[in-house]
Amino acid sequence: MVARLVIAAPSSGAGKTTVATGLMAAFAGRGLAVSPHKVGPDYIDPGYHTLATGRPGRNLDAYMCGTERIAPLFLHGARGCDLAVVEGVMGLYDGAADQGELASTAQVSKLLKAPVVLVVDASSQSRSVAALVHGFASWDPEVRLGGVILNKVATDRHEHLLREALGESGVPVLGVLRRAPAVATPSRHLGLVPVAERQAAAVEAVAAQAEQVLAGCDMEALLALARSAPELRDEPWVPEAGERTAAAGAPAPVVAVAGGAAFTFSYAEHAELLSAAGARVVTFDPLRDESLPEGTSGLVIGGGFPEMYGAELSANLPLRKAVAELAASGAPVAAECAGLLYLARSLDGNPMCGVLDAEARMSERLTLGYRDAVAVSDSVLAPAGARMRGHEFHRTVIEPGAGALAAWGLRQPARRVEGFVQGGVHASYVHTHWAGAPGAASRFVAHCAERSAGGGPLA
Repeated sequence: MVARLVIAAPSSGAGKTTVATGLMAAFAGRGLAVSPHKVGPDYIDPGYHTLATGRPGRNLDAYMCGTERIAPLFLHGARGCDLAVVEGVMGLYDGAADQGELASTAQVSKLLKAPVVLVVDASSQSRSVAALVHGFASWDPEVRLGGVILNKVATDRHEHLLREALGESGVPVLGVLRRAPAVATPSRHLGLVPVAERQAAAVEAVAAQAEQVLAGCDMEALLALARSAPELRDEPWVPEAGERTAAAGAPAPVVAVAGGAAFTFSYAEHAELLSAAGARVVTFDPLRDESLPEGTSGLVIGGGFPEMYGAELSANLPLRKAVAELAASGAPVAAECAGLLYLARSLDGNPMCGVLDAEARMSERLTLGYRDAVAVSDSVLAPAGARMRGHEFHRTVIEPGAGALAAWGLRQPARRVEGFVQGGVHASYVHTHWAGAPGAASRFVAHCAERSAGGGPLA
């Protein structure tokens, strides 16, 4: 039994992240082991959740991982915890475009049988708040709306009007939060600034969020609501259930994973799956480390903000050279979004690793959305014809957009090929979640193990 709450809102910008993170930190501060989760593909919010709880922030994405894995992934992350707090995505009923409720906060709340707390931005309304809450509470009777937290409330008089209106709705008010600049988190072109880029300021902001929540919310009522969630009958997801591909008795192949401030986008399950398949996962920082970890057999470069650190990444010539030499040797390299840019010849005029014959630059256009992808070419991640689901989220472009051997064929929003397969390199804008892609991590480690043993590339 895991006590749990889903923190949702009528729309983006209402204060979900502030409230969810504040609740996580406040409950953790009371001595509870709190498991943090985020609905959807977002990488940045889980960093703040990790800071608040001391546990890895984990995503629950029904599009990329499948609805059948949501409860098992939740139970895996929440194992041994007293309470789980799940931050929603966008508005409560918003999900994948043209897919009904798929990947919405509402759907995840139903899959988890979890009560929902609706965070409402009350800054420009009074009695109308009751109609808003009534609509969200009655839209889907399978969604259990257990209470409301009113955010950005101006005055005591404003609070009185809101409470009076909601008294007729039947939905209890579990918290009232005033406007508080100290809890704000700065944003830029892809959302919040990640924790890794503002560690000290992020610690202060999370502490302020916890104080605000403690002062304005009924913590006992929220905990009682969380504990009212019924037992889940699912079995926890187990990364060891995947095939172990490193030969028994052989040294574990070293898989280097890019980290640091420029490469903050990763799912906790990726490292767990790589380890379960027999790899030794070692993190390195392309901004600081001048060489790859000793014995590197494979390289994973996920997403992040290399565009914010182009000059610094470019200045680390020894590491750029090491990455280029590793890729030229045929070693397995999996690069997503930021990793794709790092492998290009240049990014905004700054020389990068030069693995790919392509140029990258910032753009005014935001590319955002889920992707249904089919592997165009055999690669270290998937055989040709394999289907995977992913997500694009960037304000950069790379030219050309695909190599002689493309990585993916995408079905929406328009049919196109994308990415590069070149020797052991698989580079693409598409973020994938390997918990929803059986075999991706074990296939990658198998290629790494083969190289570590001195063999050639696998078929």
